[in-house]
Amino acid sequence: METERIALSQRERDRLRVLQDVKQGHLTQREAGRRLRLSDRQVRRMLLRVGKYGDQAVVHGLRGRPSNRKFASCFEQQVVARVRQRYRDFGPTLAAEHLAQEGWLVSRETLRKWMIKAAFWRPRRQRAKKIYVWRERRASFGELVMQDSSPFRWLEERGPACQLIALIDDATSKFWARFSEHDSTEENLRTLGGWLRRYGRPVAQYTDKNSIFRTTRRAGIAEQLQGEGARSQFGRALQELGSNGSPRTVRRPRGASSGCLQPCRTAW
Repeated sequence: METERIALSQRERDRLRVLQDVKQGHLTQREAGRRLRLSDRQVRRMLLRVGKYGDQAVVHGLRGRPSNRKFASCFEQQVVARVRQRYRDFGPTLAAEHLAQEGWLVSRETLRKWMIKAAFWRPRRQRAKKIYVWRERRASFGELVMQDSSPFRWLEERGPACQLIALIDDATSKFWARFSEHDSTEENLRTLGGWLRRYGRPVAQYTDKNSIFRTTRRAGIAEQLQGEGARSQFGRALQELGSNGSPRTVRRPRGASSGCLQPCRTAW
């Protein structure tokens, strides 16, 4: 007679071993319940099932069968079709909220599984990571200068907190900076003037997106007629020195503030 093979999980094997010890008198039902984290009554019922069905009694009755709480396949198809029609570019949480407003009640995690299977959503671990390639430094001094400010207690407790407004050359890391009480247009222009007097006018300059350097207001009629966008006072000052083309991506030099990562779209 061929021996019947039963696939058991580690938890089920441990449970069966404890029940066998109870049957052999090595453990009491109370001790077995403590080890299995079950009540005495549950242990007695399991012992009766093992005596009736054998080792198969510790296997869950729903193994290999669909869950009683599983949605019907037709409902899943209808929900996926609705997502494809209207919410394909939504995340699972937002899509579940909109579907609930339409009467399609489905949890966000269930919807997430359906969207992954339908290729509408990609798990975070499967998303391709962005690769940032640092560009080479400029070839010579003066081709690119980056300007930024950093608020900090530079003087510790010996003085008030102040702003360090600095300019750094991309090719050589030559640094020029000054302390100021406020990070204002006047102070930034004064710092820029110090660089110009010492090293002359660079080919291009980049800053962050601070309102000092760029503005979100719409260009006026006069600016539109001249083919110019809306500029801040700092941007207009740079424009008077001349322009030499479109901006390019900036690499943060060593030791520079993270604000240098975002270009100001301002070039001379």
